Amino acid sequence: MKNKKYITLGFATVVVVFSLLFSANLFAKPTSGAKEEASRLESLAKFTKVISIVEQYNVDNLTIEELMDKALQGMMNNIDAHSNFLTQKDYKRLKVQTSGEFGGLGITVGIKDGALTVIAPIEGTPADKAGLKSGDIILKINEKSTLSMTIDEAISIMRGKVGEPIDITIVRKGEAKPLPVHIVRGIITIESVYAKTIGKNIQYIRVTSFDKKVVDDVQKAIKKKKAVTSGIILDLRNNPGGLLDQAVGLVDIFVDKGNIVSQKGRKDSDEQVYKASASKTLTDVPLVVLVNGGSASASEIVSGALQDHKRAVLLGEKTFGKGSVQVVLPITQKEAIKLTIARYYLPSGRTIQAVGVTPDIVVQAGEVKTHESSFSIKEADLKKHLEKELAKVDTNKTKTTETKVKKDIITKKMLYKDIQLKESVDIIKALIIVKGQ
Repeated sequence: MKNKKYITLGFATVVVVFSLLFSANLFAKPTSGAKEEASRLESLAKFTKVISIVEQYNVDNLTIEELMDKALQGMMNNIDAHSNFLTQKDYKRLKVQTSGEFGGLGITVGIKDGALTVIAPIEGTPADKAGLKSGDIILKINEKSTLSMTIDEAISIMRGKVGEPIDITIVRKGEAKPLPVHIVRGIITIESVYAKTIGKNIQYIRVTSFDKKVVDDVQKAIKKKKAVTSGIILDLRNNPGGLLDQAVGLVDIFVDKGNIVSQKGRKDSDEQVYKASASKTLTDVPLVVLVNGGSASASEIVSGALQDHKRAVLLGEKTFGKGSVQVVLPITQKEAIKLTIARYYLPSGRTIQAVGVTPDIVVQAGEVKTHESSFSIKEADLKKHLEKELAKVDTNKTKTTETKVKKDIITKKMLYKDIQLKESVDIIKALIIVKGQ
């Protein structure tokens, strides 16, 4: 499996549209009647008057171009947290984000309750290694307050040259005071899908983000172990989302009919429904899906759809709540707007936006507390001693075996370090028994 190089700090998926035909009848008479037309013209006249007064009297002597940019920024920022006006500089950065390679931290961010919040750190990235967690609120970036900062502004500041340091200040639940975090930017390279086995018949599949190869990689993993697999655990924790078609395709692997997700906007033409097909379904074995507060967007579509179809048991913590669709629409050759045009709805008709998905079984993250007997401890110590002695006899063979186990198998010791995963294994075993496998 090849690693996928990512070019974005966040995974608020954006479709960049490089051509837009503007209607010539922008100020045309509304079909609803003369009253609506009068109201519209009156509002436009008010806007023009304010611009004219500010241009004439403001103390900083701002130009009409600067005033218009500020007006557009204010309007777009007040629509919702994900809509904004992209200046020439911002638009150029966005193109780099969608087509080039850059240094970053490896986190996805969103606005939650008015605060710039970490959706999830991407595994193995500088942010993950520095200890950032889902739910952390970013208070400052290099001493600059984020209280009035947009997502795009924050991302542009956090992105930079590989090897350059950045200091952020976070507020974390349970901590008495803000925490300073020092991070060195790096190229974001991640493995989006990997699979392991638990016991003899349980397959564990981890999806860290939804890139263009997720469906193919998950299909390969399932097919490889299909003959011996009686149950699957799909781990979507701290998965910030990504491509919609990959989310739909992943659900289709487990569901053979019905709606997966629908996209609804202001107009009927914006509505689109994605359905499952039996020809793409690979398995019907029992399924448990792990989610938490870092599961957002595409991972919420997958978990929510599987829950609505009663195809999987969801376990963990409530998801982030990012279920809106943004597009980037150029307004000149060098400027654009990013606008929310639709929201996603699950098969039951419920929305994800600002609500999230609540798991069937709520389990907080942590370790499983165990109480070993003194005899067991002595026995473990003896075993470790014997393993060291054996290593002296055949060092190469021992090292090879240990490496293989760590890569392909989740051991009992690993399970006890992750209570959510341990609970999911217990549940999948029960489901396997109920199904009679």
